[in-house]
Amino acid sequence: MLTVTVTSFSFIYGSYPKDDNSNGGGFVFDCRALPNPGRYEKYKALSGKDDAVSKYLEQQEEVALFLDAVFKLVSQSVKKYQERSFENLQVNFGCTGGQHRSVYSAERLTDYLNENFDIKVNLIHLREKIWG
Repeated sequence: MLTVTVTSFSFIYGSYPKDDNSNGGGFVFDCRALPNPGRYEKYKALSGKDDAVSKYLEQQEEVALFLDAVFKLVSQSVKKYQERSFENLQVNFGCTGGQHRSVYSAERLTDYLNENFDIKVNLIHLREKIWG
């Protein structure tokens, strides 16, 4: 069974995660072009897992366009990886602090994959311990 590891990370407090699986590679999506809820005081202590941040991002048209493109690209790879019996695919989302946009995007992709494919999905938020 294919395992997709979805990770959120920070560009300024690290780098994208290395893929140590046998086939390596995957995707790195840069969320820094999306509207940043972290610039607003009421969202600073929250993360992309919180309802208030999610609602803010869901109201931004460019976020929907970005995620639609991500879903299409990742879906294409998931289908091909399954056909070729690959075991692992890594998908990474980065933003400035690894707390809002990348987390929200990773959460949404995880939901999408779980709803649309018979695969195992691992979700990792590298900066989760420092939120708030």
